[in-house]
Amino acid sequence: MTQAARWADFRSAAPEFAKTAENRFDAFRHHVLATVRRDGSPRTSGLEVRFLDGELWLGMMPGSLKALDLGRDPRFALQANPGPDTGMGGGDVRISGRAFEVVDTAVKGAYREEVEPPEPFHLFRTELTEVIRTSVEDDTYLVVQVWKPGEPVRTLKRT
Repeated sequence: MTQAARWADFRSAAPEFAKTAENRFDAFRHHVLATVRRDGSPRTSGLEVRFLDGELWLGMMPGSLKALDLGRDPRFALQANPGPDTGMGGGDVRISGRAFEVVDTAVKGAYREEVEPPEPFHLFRTELTEVIRTSVEDDTYLVVQVWKPGEPVRTLKRT
C-alpha cells in the first residue's frame, strides 16, 4: 500500500508548500472531489473542505453518493477551485489520498462545534498520498511541485 500522511505531516515536511496549498483551498468555498463508483468509474462532486487540528477534513451530507463511494473505497482526489478567471493565481492544487469516516462522537462533536455543519453529516479524515501544484512562472515555465510522504518536494520546470 502507498505510504500516507496526515496534513500535519505534510505541513511539517514542506511548510511553504503546505501553506500555498491551504491558501489555494481557502480562496474559494467549493472544490471538486473525485471518488470511485461501485463499478470502478470515477465520480466528481462539489465539496467544502476544512483544515483543522492538523487534519484535512471532508464533510458530506448523509447518504450522499460520494460518502457511499468513500465507504466502499477510500481513495480520493481533490482539486482546488481554480477560480472565476484563467489567471490561476496560486496555481492549480490537487491532493490524492484515502478518506476514512469518523465515527468517534467526541471527534465529530469537536468538528461540529468548530464548523457548525448542517445536521446530520458524514465526516471523513484524510490521509495524503500526494500533493501537486501546477503553476506558470514568468509567463515562460510550467512549474510542477510534487510532494509524497517520506520524500522531499520535487520541482519540475518545462517551457
